[in-house]
Amino acid sequence: MMKAHQIGVIDYGTGNLRSVVKAFEHLGTIVSLVSGPNDLKHVDAVVFPGQGSFDQCMSSLNRTGLNKSLKNWIHEERPFFGICLGLQVLFECSEEGELAGMGLFQGKAMRFPSNSGIKVPHMGWNHVKWGLPTEHWARKDIYDDDQFYFVHSYRVETDDHRVHSLYSEYGEKFTSGIISANCIATQFHPEKSQSKGIQLYRNFLENIE
Repeated sequence: MMKAHQIGVIDYGTGNLRSVVKAFEHLGTIVSLVSGPNDLKHVDAVVFPGQGSFDQCMSSLNRTGLNKSLKNWIHEERPFFGICLGLQVLFECSEEGELAGMGLFQGKAMRFPSNSGIKVPHMGWNHVKWGLPTEHWARKDIYDDDQFYFVHSYRVETDDHRVHSLYSEYGEKFTSGIISANCIATQFHPEKSQSKGIQLYRNFLENIE
């Protein structure tokens, strides 16, 4: 039986966190909301289900002090899972806003081009290419071309050698997730991705020491 870890879900005042919280509770974890640095003292791992706008998110992280605390958390290679906007804010900036991102990795979030004949936002199921050995912790019972659920208008562009990028196709090849040590962040929503999404959350939890 998997240990009942204490998971901290970042709450910066925007969006419905219920589906993410329920997914982790379903896996037997204890979930608490994190709205400031002190809330991080009692958790084993952090989940960042980003929703809303880039500037709104970064403004809240800067105001509460979570920007610095989360940077330290990831630098220390403690378990972190970012979702959607929770992926994009890890990078330097976004076309969507004017504020700087967390800048943990080199790159920026760019809007899908409107002249490419695709519908924006990208919404629905899509394949994900992992490009990782099957023995990697994130890959247990997950395979290249398994489908996950996306809802987004922006995607990350990065050539940072410190991250391993997952890829999908939507009009063009784009980064649909990144992994760096114990930090994983996905553009897709595992909590909306049925059994494969739950499996990915389970793999994340099993990797917590």
